[in-house]
Amino acid sequence: MSATAHGHTPAAWTGVIISFIGFCVSGVFMVAANPLGFWGGIVIVLVGGVVGLAMSRTGLGMPKKSAEQLEAREQATLAARAHGRASV
Repeated sequence: MSATAHGHTPAAWTGVIISFIGFCVSGVFMVAANPLGFWGGIVIVLVGGVVGLAMSRTGLGMPKKSAEQLEAREQATLAARAHGRASV
């Protein structure tokens, strides 16, 4: 599991679930030899990506780091390197 919570957001879960449903639909119609249904499933997969991106842009994705957080991380990295430790 990722320590940075990568992918643990409503946007990520929704996009992946919709895409997974589209993948399943495409698989069923591929076995059934129905090209129209297969391509319909592919469209659902793409819709999942668009929905996930839209939700992320509306604030339901990973929060962006503030300038203060980035500066604090840079200072901590420089301090650790100055003391001869491995970078964080």
